[in-house]
Amino acid sequence: MAPSFDWWAKEVHRGTPVVVKMENPNNWAMVELEDPSEDEFLLQSADDGPMPALSRDRARNKNAKQLTWVLLLKAHRAAGCLTSIAAVLLRVAAAISRRVAAGKTDNEVDTNGHKTAENLTVKTRMYLCIKAFLWLSVVLLGFEIAAYYKGWHFGTPNLQLQYLYALANPLAVKGVFGSIYSRWVLIRAEYLAPPLQFLTNACILLFLVQSLDRLVLCLGCLWIRLKKIKPVPKQGAIDLESGEGGFFPMVLVQIPMCNEKEVYQQSIAAVCNLDWPKSKLLIQVLDDSDDPTTQLLIKEEVHKWQEEGANIVYRHRVIREGYKAGNLKSAMNCSYVKDYEFVAIFDADFQPNPDFLKRTVPHFKDNEELGLVQARWSFVNKDENLLTRLQNINLAFHFEVEQQVNGVFLNFFGFNGTAGVWRIKALEDSGGWLERTTVEDMDIAVRAHLHGWKFIFLNDVECQCELPESYEAYRKQQHRWHSGPMQLFRLCLPDVIKSKISVWKKFNMIFLFFLLRKLILPFYSFTLFCIILPMTMFIPEAELSAWVVCYVPATMSFLNILPAPKSFPFIVPYLLFENTMSVTKFNAMISGLFQLGSAYEWVVTKKSGRSSEGDLLSLIEKDPKHQRAESLPDLDEMREEIKKQEQKASRKKKHNRIYTKELALAFLLLTASARSLLSAQGIHFYFLLFQGISFLLVGLDLIGEQIE
Repeated sequence: MAPSFDWWAKEVHRGTPVVVKMENPNNWAMVELEDPSEDEFLLQSADDGPMPALSRDRARNKNAKQLTWVLLLKAHRAAGCLTSIAAVLLRVAAAISRRVAAGKTDNEVDTNGHKTAENLTVKTRMYLCIKAFLWLSVVLLGFEIAAYYKGWHFGTPNLQLQYLYALANPLAVKGVFGSIYSRWVLIRAEYLAPPLQFLTNACILLFLVQSLDRLVLCLGCLWIRLKKIKPVPKQGAIDLESGEGGFFPMVLVQIPMCNEKEVYQQSIAAVCNLDWPKSKLLIQVLDDSDDPTTQLLIKEEVHKWQEEGANIVYRHRVIREGYKAGNLKSAMNCSYVKDYEFVAIFDADFQPNPDFLKRTVPHFKDNEELGLVQARWSFVNKDENLLTRLQNINLAFHFEVEQQVNGVFLNFFGFNGTAGVWRIKALEDSGGWLERTTVEDMDIAVRAHLHGWKFIFLNDVECQCELPESYEAYRKQQHRWHSGPMQLFRLCLPDVIKSKISVWKKFNMIFLFFLLRKLILPFYSFTLFCIILPMTMFIPEAELSAWVVCYVPATMSFLNILPAPKSFPFIVPYLLFENTMSVTKFNAMISGLFQLGSAYEWVVTKKSGRSSEGDLLSLIEKDPKHQRAESLPDLDEMREEIKKQEQKASRKKKHNRIYTKELALAFLLLTASARSLLSAQGIHFYFLLFQGISFLLVGLDLIGEQIE
């Protein structure tokens, strides 16, 4: 006998089953279960009659209600997305309103009483040039729009010689506007396009050379990974487990700092917890602070570690000459330094692991040519905001690719100024620390290389630190990092030429190390993407191919982001932000190359002290005998300090700033993107549009730390 139809009828009555899982109104999931088709409901067996019409109507009504619920839930999700977007837009509008109301620009003195790091003369001239380009582009855009609506649709593909000859004939053009525009097109084609095209081709050539250099570095890094190449200390150098039969030379540790009260405790605590015989370790805290309260706090911290048995001394210079280089030079002049063979340097925000010296110093054993062992940086706040994420991409590539490849194949790279161990003999042989530039670390590395010393980079030894979280701090840091190398290049070029190193090493230092990576990179980035590209929109006779604008930069960004694979979602913001930073880097490069005033200014990068809690807790867990990895000053003293800081904060309010050059370039690029629409240049339009938005966000200081 055929099965009863009651089971099917029951299912029809239930309709389409829908399961909705809802944790909260903004987080829900829906699963729609498969139901029998309508044809199956109409099936009838030999014993049963057709389905009643009333049952079919009820089933359809039930299905319609459930479909309505599904649509309502989807509408709710869409409304939630729109609400989120609206909330973000409102926050951005509020931030812009605060910027305008505060009226703080990059031309003013900062909260620490320092002038901005850029030379005022250069800055003003550069800003005036950008403004002139902006106003000219606005006028030309209006002119081109008027011509477009009058039927002048000239672009690069259809502007041939026959058209030029036609335009040159006065009888061929009717009207005053047509005559003026035809003359403008001729001037563009005959006088403006050729030099612009030449400059474009020159920048493209530099771009391709730099891209080839980047590709070679990446291939070198790939080779190192495939062959598992890494520096290994001599056999029997040290037993990391027992410490017996090890290599324990006299090591001096230096912590230079200046008004860095946010981070001094964690750096001193981390260094005092280094696993090294106390009789063979001396720690120098080199305090250049000009704030008496900060001096007192650091001195108190050193005193408390002395009471716990740490071999640590406090040094303070009354006159801060030579900035960090002068501080290190002064410390190396102490009489007791002659008893030490190696010196490890850590900036105030760096916290080495307890085994740092055990993993770096053994490489010097039986290797008399080795002058420097450099460790890699890691960042405790790399996910703090978009700015720190983008910085992490850059620095991950710098350490993983540039430093590692140059260390393995050339035994030379730029010293990073911290998280490294020097052989004191190498420092003395190279002339010691010099105050002639703001990149004393690169200076000593170049001089040591010219004297035949070799370097090792340890990619698997990390030292934690923190990244600048505000755009203002990052901008000042980048200005110093890009003006200093140009100062150094001018000063050391004769020494490089006269040195006894091989021709290949001279070529590498002059062309690759200095010119290509320190001068050409910021030059073409700014010139090609911020000046030439917008100009080609208004002078379309000069072409800039789509592969230059899109494909090659995207490929290079992909290669740059490989060492930080978790940052792949930020590949487009990274590409745009690097072009945005080219303004600051180009300005810094010009200042350093031509010895302008701002090239010699040192501004200490602002620290937030975020790296203190987790790292110090891990120190306590690893080494229980030091129960107080971080000591606190007396409570009464701390209360007084807090009151003073609150009073200072009330007098000196911190603001996000408006950056005038970036804003002017934003409007220039957006104007050029509007012009590109008239020529139907799709890739150029989107690049200019998003690059202009990037400049706008940076110009309004909407990237990085936001101050409410």
